[in-house]
Amino acid sequence: MASHAHDPAPVLDKDGVRLTVDDAIATVTLTNPDKRNAQSPALWRALTEAGRLLPGSVRVVVLRAEGKSFSAGLDRQAFTPEGFDGEPSFIDLARGGDAELDATITEYQAAFTWWRRSDILSVAAVQGHAIGAGFQLALACDLRVVAEDVQFAMRETSLGLVPDLTGTHPLVSLVGYARALEICATGRFVMAEEAVNTGLANLAVPADQLDGAVRDLASAVLAAPRDAVIETKALLQGAQHRDYEAQRAAERAAQARRLRDLAGLGE
Repeated sequence: MASHAHDPAPVLDKDGVRLTVDDAIATVTLTNPDKRNAQSPALWRALTEAGRLLPGSVRVVVLRAEGKSFSAGLDRQAFTPEGFDGEPSFIDLARGGDAELDATITEYQAAFTWWRRSDILSVAAVQGHAIGAGFQLALACDLRVVAEDVQFAMRETSLGLVPDLTGTHPLVSLVGYARALEICATGRFVMAEEAVNTGLANLAVPADQLDGAVRDLASAVLAAPRDAVIETKALLQGAQHRDYEAQRAAERAAQARRLRDLAGLGE
């Protein structure tokens, strides 16, 4: 998604996040390469707003980042006594009541939840470091295409924290409990080859081919009828929570809806 003169004007461009929409494809770009796209509560609010601003025409959302790193994770300023300007510091949060702390983390998590909406398909294009909150943001998307220089790491545990930005559920779903635990407990790097072999990434390509590979994937998704993709995504998402018989029933119900729609008999 390189910048061209005819690129659409941004729908949103603030706090390190830019949203552009080109018909059925929306692109969310992290725009602070000088800080390796470090994350902050302001950036999370901007990501949440980007999700709210998506027009109904959008079918695919691409998440990408400027510079050599996708995201080096939480801005270290968060760990200082003063924290970020105008934000409660982590120390302030810790001193607050349980309900207040829970509400604040819920607000932060909102930046990571909308990527899995059933009406869109989200693809993260990940290069260089994707650490902590950066790893979790990549995990928030449905699919991940990575550059061969990618380095995923979950560093929260080594900081005395836990991953709390919605990354634990998809990580376990993708790589299994034992590997997910080992990745989180050790904080080690997961490189491109392991990411593809374990299902963490769908595809790894040389860094200069990353945007093109994501564009090709988006085009392939757009080639299928929208409603069929939406129904299939919902069916596969639900498979994690249903037993075999319940999933068979869900398949039958979804197919009945599709056949009625195709026959012009939809509700």
